[in-house]
Amino acid sequence: MSAAPERRQELLAVAAEVFAAHGYNATTVRRIADEAGLLAGSLYYHFDSKESMVDEILATFLDELWAGYDAVLAAGLGPRETIEALVTESFRQIDRHRAAVAIYQKESRHLAAHPRFGYLTESQRKFEAAWLGTLERGVSDGTFRADLDTRLIYRFVRDTVWVAASWYRPGGRHSPEEVARQYLSMVLDGIALRE
Repeated sequence: MSAAPERRQELLAVAAEVFAAHGYNATTVRRIADEAGLLAGSLYYHFDSKESMVDEILATFLDELWAGYDAVLAAGLGPRETIEALVTESFRQIDRHRAAVAIYQKESRHLAAHPRFGYLTESQRKFEAAWLGTLERGVSDGTFRADLDTRLIYRFVRDTVWVAASWYRPGGRHSPEEVARQYLSMVLDGIALRE
């Protein structure tokens, strides 16, 4: 019976890839079972529905994301260092949960309409408060430029970080930390050569 949790995680990894590639609505339990090399009925031994699978995939990702974010926010860093640490943690989560991030990007608005997924809306609120609060703190203390709209910056940074799940591949040429370093260099310092 000790193999059951490992098998469950393998099945969730397969399901995450299928949901990410085909979308939640277009994915059937049969398609997930086929990809996992199982009969569709065998999947029900582990999960009662595809909704349960996507719920566990997203909840696991968000629990790990918030553990990392909460540690960053509790560290008492300055605004720039907090943004750097949040971006780096985000890329680490993309590295660990690329398919879950893609599902979250594509499906969270639709899924959040269902009571079971209310935590998605709450997570989005926390996410906005953490990032926007850090940007506003940086404007207040002179770390960041006051002539820029912090809400616009927040949306830009949020979207440009998380869209990386569509192209980033774990084990590729760049580590998540290197991707974060290059991204932060572009966002915080620009790409034009300084004279």
